[in-house]
Amino acid sequence: MGLASGGLHALIDAHYEALYRYAYRLTGSAADAEDLTQEAFGKAFVRMAQLREADRARAWLFRILRNLYLHKVRDDKRHRIVPLDAVGDLPGRDADPTPDIDPAKLQQAIDQLDEGFRTPLILFYFEEFSYRDIAEQMELPIGTVMSRLARAKAYLRTMLTAPHTNGAAGDRAEKRNENNNDKEAPGAAAPRTGTQVL
Repeated sequence: MGLASGGLHALIDAHYEALYRYAYRLTGSAADAEDLTQEAFGKAFVRMAQLREADRARAWLFRILRNLYLHKVRDDKRHRIVPLDAVGDLPGRDADPTPDIDPAKLQQAIDQLDEGFRTPLILFYFEEFSYRDIAEQMELPIGTVMSRLARAKAYLRTMLTAPHTNGAAGDRAEKRNENNNDKEAPGAAAPRTGTQVL
């Protein structure tokens, strides 16, 4: 896939929306998502020769974006994370149907997850990556990916269905989202596939 054949423009046309959605879910901010997406395509342009298999372009772009995000978080030291040690054992399957969840509250809860749990959750439920693709991208065993997905999902279920206040961490995330008057991510209201996150 060379530049002469319009490779970068084809990548942008084919993957911009999915990359933007992923960046939005990671950052929780439309402006940061736009910046991150543009940086990812800029890096892809410089490294276009590294893309050897055109059918792996999506995973390649998602990896570039994730690495940019990780560098940004490490540099900024501003992202609040919540340890999942407090979640405990995973509960059995509930017979109750999943309640309707406010998209803003879902994003707040996702923002509170550590990146190691947030990334597989977003890739699996919102971007339809397989366990294997996530494991390859994160350089983890498939079992670890599955475990992180289950723990992240349990944490979200606890945060979104428990009748309690969010506390200081939730208040900060809520304030950040109130201050973010940017546009929402395309498809931000629900997972694209209809797969239930909770």
